[in-house]
This record gives sequence, structure tokens and C-alpha cells, in this order.
Amino acid sequence: MQFENTETFKNLAKSFAGECQAGMRYQMIAKLAMKEGYKTLSDAVKTIAKNETLHATQFFNKMIEKTGSRDCVQFDADYPFHMGTLEESLKMAAMDENNETEEIYPSFALTAKKEGFEDIAALYKMVAEVEAQHRIVFRYLQDGVRNGTLFKSETPILWICSECGYMHVATEAWKICPLCKAEQGYVELHLPFEGVKE
Repeated sequence: MQFENTETFKNLAKSFAGECQAGMRYQMIAKLAMKEGYKTLSDAVKTIAKNETLHATQFFNKMIEKTGSRDCVQFDADYPFHMGTLEESLKMAAMDENNETEEIYPSFALTAKKEGFEDIAALYKMVAEVEAQHRIVFRYLQDGVRNGTLFKSETPILWICSECGYMHVATEAWKICPLCKAEQGYVELHLPFEGVKE
């Protein structure tokens, strides 16, 4: 069977389109965060947007590798079109990442494996692991915005100004940096991480 007649071919096209769209949505969230004064939150979301663009590139490159260039690829897929407040947008981003992690990419990996494309199945598994970390970060950011806890901790931790490097150990970051007068939204975030499965 020619590759372009496989479900894996269609799934790569869907994945490319979905990752491109996610990257753009996350850039919009980053812009909203910056508008609200959350510079380091905006930077964290921009990094995830960049990751999504790279994922799209990986899917695109696999399609080119297997079939060469195409003028048009026809496929049906559902894509999220939603935005809201910063908190709502972060919550929706976490849900989108969860769908990729728990449903979409594991299903696409299984299809690729069944169709004999071990390299593509492995790609989907690796991307799903990254998306799982994105989900954790988006949930953390959403909780922090909702609860006002982005710059608070139950135990003293090191807070660092992303502008001038000023450091201070406390349970809460300063409102205005004592050194450069940057607002609290410029304090480096303590993003969560979950161990990657081997």
C-alpha cells in the first residue's frame, strides 16, 4: 500500500495542522498574559508555543520523507477554537494538551504501529510525553492565576528577578523588585515537572 493511502498519512497531516494551530493559540495566550503584566508567565507559554511549532515540523518532515511534496492533502479533523480570560485560556490549553496526551497521539501511535511505521509510532510517543509536561505546566499556571499563588510558596524559596537578577528567599515574591523596580510579573516562575517515563 502506498503511504498516502494509509491512516498514518492522514494522521500526520492532522497532527501538523493541529500543532500549528496550538502554537498560534498559545502565542495569543502569551500576548494576553503580557498585557496583564505576567511577563514570565508569557515567556513560559511562548516556550510551549515554540515547542508546538517544532512538533509540527517533525510531523511535516515525516510526511515529506515518506511521500514527497503535496499540493493538497484532504482530511477531516476537529480543532479547538476557544479563548477567554487568561485563566480560562490556560485551563483550555491544559485540556487540549490532555486530549493529545491521553487520546489523540496514543491512538495515532497505535495506528502507525499497526500499519508498520515504527518510526512514526515512536515519534507520536515522544511528542505525547512532551505534551504531558505541557499539560502540567498549563494546569499549574491556571491554578496560580486563579488562586493568586504564582508568586507564593508554602515554604521559603529563591525568587529571582528576570530583569536584573536580584534574588531573595521568602514565601512570597516582592511586588516591585527592590533593585530594578520591575513588577512582580517579572519574577521567575517555579514551574512543575514530572519525571519522564523510560
